[in-house]
Amino acid sequence: MQQSMPGRTRSSMLMQHMMQFLSNKKMSWFIFHFFLLSIQSLLSKTAFPSSATKVPPKGFRHLRLTPRADSDDSSQASLVNINPFTPESYRQMLFHPHGKRKAREEEVGDQQLSLVLWLQYTLKASNMVSRYKKEFLELEKIGVGEFGSVYKCIKRLDGCVYAIKRSKRPLLALREVYAHAVLGHHPHVVRYYSAWAEDDHMIIQNEHCNGGSLQDVLLENAKLGQYFPEGELKEILLQVSMGLKYIHNSGLVHLDIKPSNIFICHKLAVSGPTGQEESDSEDEFSPGVVYKIGDLGHVTSITNPQVEEGDRRFLANEILQEQYCYLPKADIFALALTVALAAGAAPLPHNGALWHYIRKGNIPPIPQKLPHCFLELLKLMIHPDPVQRPSATALTKHPVLRPSYGKAVQLQEQLNEEKCKTAMLERELKAARLAQTLMKDQALGSAKLQESETSSKQKSKRLVGGKSCRSFSFTLGY
Repeated sequence: MQQSMPGRTRSSMLMQHMMQFLSNKKMSWFIFHFFLLSIQSLLSKTAFPSSATKVPPKGFRHLRLTPRADSDDSSQASLVNINPFTPESYRQMLFHPHGKRKAREEEVGDQQLSLVLWLQYTLKASNMVSRYKKEFLELEKIGVGEFGSVYKCIKRLDGCVYAIKRSKRPLLALREVYAHAVLGHHPHVVRYYSAWAEDDHMIIQNEHCNGGSLQDVLLENAKLGQYFPEGELKEILLQVSMGLKYIHNSGLVHLDIKPSNIFICHKLAVSGPTGQEESDSEDEFSPGVVYKIGDLGHVTSITNPQVEEGDRRFLANEILQEQYCYLPKADIFALALTVALAAGAAPLPHNGALWHYIRKGNIPPIPQKLPHCFLELLKLMIHPDPVQRPSATALTKHPVLRPSYGKAVQLQEQLNEEKCKTAMLERELKAARLAQTLMKDQALGSAKLQESETSSKQKSKRLVGGKSCRSFSFTLGY
């Protein structure tokens, strides 16, 4: 009876019994591995009877797991995950230039191994202790939103404080992981350490910023009726521009710049060997505070954008019109409005007359008096034409933010001119010394030549007699 049963029916019944058996979590690992080997043998005979009809089970057609280390390299290349933000030139270096894809029947054959690995992983995950609870000690919740929650934790292994983000939106969380992996480490981007999936959440381990977010400070200032002064506003604009410059030069765009995504790190003063206080930060511009860009969930590629619109209050009009030719300038637009809020402007609208008024190139009302040149810079950053807005690189060199930069450039040019003059003088001096040496060598050579000629003449005269004295002998007879 069992032998006459079709292979597909036997396979489905086998899968049902297998899943019921796997639900028993008290099963020993020895029995489990023996069971998996049996399942693998049976599946090879029933589920895939011939190479012409190799079709994976319906529930596993889209299942792709990386095979074991002893499998073929070409199959590993076709099953590995590819970071969408990795530059194409670098991505091509990861694979053999003349490698050939496996045939369809070989790929389907790997589904059998993938099925066994998936079952092993599923059972292991069901019995696995939570990595979050095992590796971290939760101190407090420091953030909450639609995306999930952020907790301040101490890692049990190194005793350092981290920000652990439990995301409810896996797609955005995966984008953030991809972006961090490509960007690496920069002083003005929140540092990324690790990420993993657990309990239907994506968990991301990031750097903990001890000053909280800029939004937290703005809320506190609003209660006290205060706002950032001019000097700190320029510092915010300069440092965030440096972070955006790094992101944009990496071929990415943030698309969600706002106060809640800018984090503050207060530098810790450490007493050095000589008793003087030394800073532990890599930033040379700010003596006490570092501003960092965080929450990369909306990051996308500049050349191949997949735009996920951020907060409408900070969104440039061209993004709403789905014009993605100047994506980095949308970050500049949002940064200008962020600085305006830090200067004391009222909360921005989600829509309405004021919303359109700002998109026409007008800065929202600011209660404090700021220099005209600074206001003009902010106004230029929200220009309706994105081409007219300055780039992040231009902002890092702008004389309003770095007044000494122009003088430094001028002094550098003067120094280069002096170096050129010095180099020319050194070349002339070297040539003069060389000519003098040649003249001395020539004079010395001519003197030696004359001396040799004189000595040769004297020798020749001695050979023929010349002035040498001759002796005569006389024989006297007796």
